[in-house]
Amino acid sequence: MSSIKIRTKRKDGKTQIRMLIAHPMEHGRNRDAETNALIPAHFIQELTVKLNKNVIINGKIGANISKDPFFAFMLRGGNVGDKITISWLDNLGNKDTRVHVVK
Repeated sequence: MSSIKIRTKRKDGKTQIRMLIAHPMEHGRNRDAETNALIPAHFIQELTVKLNKNVIINGKIGANISKDPFFAFMLRGGNVGDKITISWLDNLGNKDTRVHVVK
């Protein structure tokens, strides 16, 4: 099961893209409540959004983003049937990709 949920909505010639990513986003400065040991850093470093096969967003993300990050933006254009591909890579080498077809 993918860690990425994507929703799109067409309105006035634009496409709203909303995504929710299930990820702990630990910055490495929090402590475990029981052992008081530091929780190792574990965060998304790179987020990529593609429309069909064209990259429209390629962003570097740091540890300052909250747990289970939510991102939303408007795309000029975007047609019914277009494929939105969201992928991320974290600092531990984990990655995920999800494809969504605009309806």
